[in-house]
Amino acid sequence: MNVMGDKATLFGTGRFVQPSGEVPTRDEAAEAAEEARCRLQAEGGDVEAMSVLGALLLRRGDLDGAEPQLRAATAAGDRAAANNLGVLLHQRGYPDEAAGWWRIAAVAGSAAAAHALGRHHRERGDEPAAEYWLRQSAEQGHALGAYALADLLEHRGDMTAGQWMRAAAERGHREAAYRLARALDRRSATEEGAGGDGGAVAETAADAAEAAEAEQWYRQAAARGHRRAALHLGAILERRGELKEAGRWYLTSAKDGEARAACALGFLLRDAGDTENAAIWWLRAAQDGDGNAANALGALHAERGETQTAERWYRAAMDAGDDNGAYNLGLLCAEQGRTAQAEQWYRRAAYAGHREAANALAILLLQVGDTSGAEPWFSKAAEAGSVDAAFNLGILYAGRGEDRIALRCYEQAAAAGHTEAALQVGIARLREGDEAAAERHLRCAAGGGSAEAAYRLAAVLDARRPTVSEHELGESSLNVKTECEEWYERAASQGHRRAQVRVGMLAAARGDVVEAARWYRAAAEAGSRNGAFNLGLLLAREGSEPEAAVWWERAADAGHGRAALRLALVYARRGELAEGQRWADRAVALGPAEVSERAGRLRDALREELSA
Repeated sequence: MNVMGDKATLFGTGRFVQPSGEVPTRDEAAEAAEEARCRLQAEGGDVEAMSVLGALLLRRGDLDGAEPQLRAATAAGDRAAANNLGVLLHQRGYPDEAAGWWRIAAVAGSAAAAHALGRHHRERGDEPAAEYWLRQSAEQGHALGAYALADLLEHRGDMTAGQWMRAAAERGHREAAYRLARALDRRSATEEGAGGDGGAVAETAADAAEAAEAEQWYRQAAARGHRRAALHLGAILERRGELKEAGRWYLTSAKDGEARAACALGFLLRDAGDTENAAIWWLRAAQDGDGNAANALGALHAERGETQTAERWYRAAMDAGDDNGAYNLGLLCAEQGRTAQAEQWYRRAAYAGHREAANALAILLLQVGDTSGAEPWFSKAAEAGSVDAAFNLGILYAGRGEDRIALRCYEQAAAAGHTEAALQVGIARLREGDEAAAERHLRCAAGGGSAEAAYRLAAVLDARRPTVSEHELGESSLNVKTECEEWYERAASQGHRRAQVRVGMLAAARGDVVEAARWYRAAAEAGSRNGAFNLGLLLAREGSEPEAAVWWERAADAGHGRAALRLALVYARRGELAEGQRWADRAVALGPAEVSERAGRLRDALREELSA
């Protein structure tokens, strides 16, 4: 995938640029000129100028210079000055006096002062007073007041919190926009989880609209510099396949210090083939305590054969609270043959609830013969949702002859999409005579790539076809491939020997000798005695009896009675009676009954001929 440019020039292309959203700083010369003008007017008794000058000095941090200007303007009735005087006093460490001035300004209609007063009361635990003043601020359209009110109401579990969070977001409050987006995300996830079989199959128009709205609020918050919003926006875009834009937002968030975004950016770069820069971002994230990034670094070094460095990063992941670190350490030790250490790390991760570590631990215990120790870990992993563990547990029970319990385990794994488990369920249903259920599971397993399932499914479908008169190789009766033949061919192309023989037989039935020989030969060379026998029949029919005898001998050596009988007849016709008798004896021993009977008569005749 080459979606983000060449590796060497990735960060030189400017493709990952931070969206503009910063507030431009005021021109210092213009601010100085305004301050001089306000000071001149304030000295002339202009109340508004005193208020503005006090605000300028307060913003600069000149509290001593700002206080007299603000007190003078406040005494003259300027509510903005009263609010700012409250801010100044709060900064000086006089919160109660600050609250008094905020109250004066709030009563006079200052939304900012009402917000500050509400925050003051909430910090002191007086929630009724806090709600009153925050509501006053919010109802006047103050974004901070609306957000603080929403936060207070949400803390109480008040259902009206959402409307005020939305109001704050609409007025440009970035944290409100982010929290609104998160709420929409959580609600969507809850509804999907509660949808059941009927409601979670397809995304409804309402779900799509909600997801689009969440994305819009993430965008608004991210554009205003909210790093977590940029992270979530990047994740949405990545899931949608818009990798370039996802990378830009991940980069924005990562540069602002979001470790998870740096980690995600690393994975995006790795998938684009840029492991060098991926490692740079993973390193940055790991140093900030991101366990996932530390694991990624460990895996990268493990792939390079740098096991000591890999182990160091896996330990760092573990120290960051990521259980995958212990699991990966177990894998690393197991690959190196350090079984005792592998068991130690698997146990640590498994006790922490890591289901794949529990499965790996059970396999390790099984390998050293500790079946009783393996079983509870398989069970624990399966209960936690490990599909492989459920399948392995089924194998364990089947080995003990507890077929019913094994089948339940296989069914659990098959329901989660495990191919081999679906095959086992299909085979069990065939034994029970439930052909419909067997076909359903075999189709799942065959679709998942199981050659055995494809062969067995083809056999089920084949058995339903109307019988036709045919000899050993079959007559030319069908010119169109049926579904069962397509499944046979799929299994045959995956190297399934019985399927290869059956495809050869079907090809022979169509009169396609070349195709039949190709599949028979493939099966025979893979060790199929039936393939070797049928290839011999085909060659003999085409007039190549010496070559046919070679394949019959291979089949007979593998235990094919009919092939041994054919060889006995070949040698008898050649006049090599002793060799013919030897193969006739072999055919009698191999059977089946019909072959044994015919071979016995031939053997007796050859014996008489030899003794004459």
